[in-house]
Amino acid sequence: MIFAKILFIVSFFGIFLIPATNVHAAPIEKIVFASSRDGDYEIYTMNTDGSGQTSLTSNSSTDIYPKWSPDGSKIAFYSARDGNNEIYVMNADGSNQINLTNDPGIDQTPVWSPDGTKIAFYSNREGEYDIFVMDADGSNQTNISQSPAGDDFSPTWSPDGTQIAFNSVRDGDYEVYKMDADGSDQTNLTNDPGATDRNPSWSPDGTKIAYYTNRDGNNEIYTVDTDGSNLTNLTNDPGSDAGPNWSLDGSRLAFASSRDGSLEVYTMNADGSDQIKLTNTS
Repeated sequence: MIFAKILFIVSFFGIFLIPATNVHAAPIEKIVFASSRDGDYEIYTMNTDGSGQTSLTSNSSTDIYPKWSPDGSKIAFYSARDGNNEIYVMNADGSNQINLTNDPGIDQTPVWSPDGTKIAFYSNREGEYDIFVMDADGSNQTNISQSPAGDDFSPTWSPDGTQIAFNSVRDGDYEVYKMDADGSDQTNLTNDPGATDRNPSWSPDGTKIAYYTNRDGNNEIYTVDTDGSNLTNLTNDPGSDAGPNWSLDGSRLAFASSRDGSLEVYTMNADGSDQIKLTNTS
């Protein structure tokens, strides 16, 4: 049941690439990701050619869905180490791991605003899953989506910080939405009845959103323009492809794929060409 396993795993971890072309980024190119290779999910970093794979967390709980801060100095992630899922932040080397949310609800998938001052995430603390935004130190936690019709999750910021794309099941299917950063003007971009559209990721130039969908029968990586036009299949292979995220210069996407029998990390050009396998584990 590799397909079911892929859906479960990819919904709980992210792959994020930070290139050295950004003057505020880490001094060398790094990808941060989650892996269960040591028995439970931990946060790792590696170089973009797959070398230098290093574990940053080490505990008996689950640490997943890591995300670089815009300046490359910190990583946000979520962890169940305190008994329920909370949003944490740590330094890029794994030091100084701090619980930011610390509430009885389930808090997941943190993403930094482009200026690094805020973190968006989703939480069920008010009864259903909604998109929240907080300051980078964990203060001022605010529900901005407030949908009474269904769950909202997997937020991603536009490059200018004025909008947030996210997933919602309010129309009966998993769809990709966008809204203004204050929660106003919520719009369905995919409108794809019967399909599951997941894990949106906004391109650095602000023109496209990458996500994965099963509209063609198995999970593939797609992009859509931010007005909902020009849906494009980038992967188109017999495996399950999921969890896309852009490099900061917009030239490549990192994603997960089961095409070789196990879930591995790949990268490709923004047009889907030059797909390269970076990890090789069982």
